[in-house]
Amino acid sequence: MSLATTYCRAGVGIDAPLVTLETHLANGLPSFNLVGLPEKSLQESRDRVRSAIVNAGFEFPTRRITVNLAPADLPKQGACFDLAIAIGILIASKQLKTPLSDFELIGELTLSGQLRAVNGVLPAVIAAAHDGHKVIVPQGNANEAGIVEHIEAYAADSLLGVCQHLSNHQLLPLITNDAPLVVSDYAHDLRHVKGQSQARRALEVAAAGQHNLLMMGPPGSGKSMLAACLPSILPPLQVRDALQTAAIHSISQQNFPDDWQQRPFRSPHHTCSSAAMIGGGSQPRSGEISLANNGVLFLDEFPEFDRNVLEAMREPLETHQVHISRAAHQATFPARFQLIAAMNPCKCGYSNDPKKRCDQCTPAATAKYQQKISGPLRDRIDIQIEVPAVDTQELISSK
Repeated sequence: MSLATTYCRAGVGIDAPLVTLETHLANGLPSFNLVGLPEKSLQESRDRVRSAIVNAGFEFPTRRITVNLAPADLPKQGACFDLAIAIGILIASKQLKTPLSDFELIGELTLSGQLRAVNGVLPAVIAAAHDGHKVIVPQGNANEAGIVEHIEAYAADSLLGVCQHLSNHQLLPLITNDAPLVVSDYAHDLRHVKGQSQARRALEVAAAGQHNLLMMGPPGSGKSMLAACLPSILPPLQVRDALQTAAIHSISQQNFPDDWQQRPFRSPHHTCSSAAMIGGGSQPRSGEISLANNGVLFLDEFPEFDRNVLEAMREPLETHQVHISRAAHQATFPARFQLIAAMNPCKCGYSNDPKKRCDQCTPAATAKYQQKISGPLRDRIDIQIEVPAVDTQELISSK
């Protein structure tokens, strides 16, 4: 019977539902069809898989090939299904005689048969560990898969290496999680800050109670530096929370961080769009508020952000999660972040500075500038303080 079953994982937010790939070879004109709601990038895997199989030293069957990705109503995208499709074809064509009832295969194939790293491996490995399955991932994702405990995971660099492992000819290296954790020092530490006793006290209170904080003061008063110091006084992340945050980074098309157990610090530019801040796209992806999950989101030049962007943050600040809905896709991302905002008191920035008198900003203009932050959004910021410029003599004399 020319039928084979392999397994992989799809991506829905930070969840990774199991996908069963049923590969059937039938007589008829040679063709290669993928069914089960494959997206464009997955449709292109047909050419990658064909070339990879040939260049790995196997024969690509000249028959009618149908690959069904079940469940059929779940959209599938990305190149992570390449390896599972190729192994399914080799098993269905009798070139590989190994049952894969407990193996999940994840990886993108090059035309030469090598394996490339893909996004979203961490959520997939976590789900595989929960189901008690083994998993094979690209060598480039080995560090990512190695942080998950209680799973048998292997790292491969080519299609041929996977086939040799499944045939028990040459086993792949088992990924272990005994590597030392990379914990780097924070670039900014609150103990190095001189002056600003009130702002330092506000940061300590914000860190103790997970309060949101707004700092208002003239340019050069140290607002950005103080905000960057907040992660240095926050408590260490629990492993469960660290894995949740690392899973978001895993699916966000960014390099997986070595210091994944540290609290993230995100500082997007004030020109970022609502989709970049909250998340979105035709295929829902996480935004800055989710990338800052269990960490700090710093918004400098707070009033300069687009009003729609700021207003869209009101619900996540309350619910600590964001729901993104599209016509055919829905996803939920965690967004338990601590908001730290900084702003000037007026457009020129010196309305409250005794040394640099602000002659251009009238009281009405200053009030209009500060009203760019709506009342409901201000209501969600627990601590609001003024940060005056520090006198030079105070900086010199401070210890």
